[in-house]
Amino acid sequence: MAKRATLDDFVVVDCDVHVHEMPSDLIPYIDMPWRVSLETIAANAAKYLEIGYLDVPAFSPGASGSSFGPVWPSSHEAARVVLTPEAMRAELDTINVDIGILFPDSMLKLATITDEEYAAALARAYNAWLVETWCRPEQGLVGCLVASPQAPEDTAAQIEKYAKHPGVVGVYLPGAAVDPLWGDRKYDPIFKAAEAADFAVLLHSVGIVHPTYPFNTHGFTSGFARHTTSHTLSMMANLVDMVSTGVPERFPNLRICFTEAGVAWVPFVMMRMDRAYREGRAEVSYLTKPPSEYIKSFFYATQPIEEPQTLADMVRLVNLYDGENQTVFASDWPHHDFDHPNKIHQMPFSDEAKRKIFGTNALRMFNMDEHCRRLSLSQGAAAR
Repeated sequence: MAKRATLDDFVVVDCDVHVHEMPSDLIPYIDMPWRVSLETIAANAAKYLEIGYLDVPAFSPGASGSSFGPVWPSSHEAARVVLTPEAMRAELDTINVDIGILFPDSMLKLATITDEEYAAALARAYNAWLVETWCRPEQGLVGCLVASPQAPEDTAAQIEKYAKHPGVVGVYLPGAAVDPLWGDRKYDPIFKAAEAADFAVLLHSVGIVHPTYPFNTHGFTSGFARHTTSHTLSMMANLVDMVSTGVPERFPNLRICFTEAGVAWVPFVMMRMDRAYREGRAEVSYLTKPPSEYIKSFFYATQPIEEPQTLADMVRLVNLYDGENQTVFASDWPHHDFDHPNKIHQMPFSDEAKRKIFGTNALRMFNMDEHCRRLSLSQGAAAR
């Protein structure tokens, strides 16, 4: 009998690891006059964090606060953060993660900031802080720049600035309350720059109440109901918008990933879009193939992975969207609802499928090797 593979037999790339940025961290990196504003926010941040996790006005606003009904105690009260690359490396080692792709905490809510110049300044400050403080390819820690949807041209300039940095591998597209959705042509400068830089773009959602679809969930009476719907509906809405407005046609080499929404929704929206396409393709004549073919070219992160009573059902579901080749592992470390790699390992995927999901799909998405070397940079150096 063949020996069953263990987690040690796989390269594990975690496509959703969170650093923890606070207003005080970004002060040295933010431009004037916004530095003064951030200093004021930082002076008051602690008292707000005592009330709600990642709920600092004018920095990470928009949590499901008391104005939307009763707030029940949840595991957010025990939220963990990691403050240094050394601590992050040690913690990822304990859960068998070899490479961590770094996302923000507070900047998950960047899209809710209403002042365009301030939002762009926050994004620039975060990116500079991330690169200087956290991006350590030699330790298996590489990051995604945060995009400011309020200022696409500014974000494009940031991508160009860091295009050759060995510690940057992608661009994070905020999913919380982004309006318009990511299929709008206003964002084309971001996608053009990311494609040119050989960066993947990764959408990431977060629980929030906001008067834009699909976060207008104020009618729900519990965080349980909001959390059940908000993450997945956010990814669905943005995927539909990006396909139906032709983003993958305009940017055929752009690698797109959807994170923090699980994967069970993907076959559903894929089949719904194909049905709608058969009946209304005249509206989207610029699409050269059915929506399912674009959807099967995107990547999807596992966390929070669905756990049906019959685990084999997940294998069948993933196969519906060619998920063996397009699914990437994510833990969401160190957040309260993180997934250990064992959650995927216990599912009856073949060892080859697990090898792809745990690592090789992500390495292909980021175009890097298992030592965190960006292949486009080494190829460019060889060409010169």
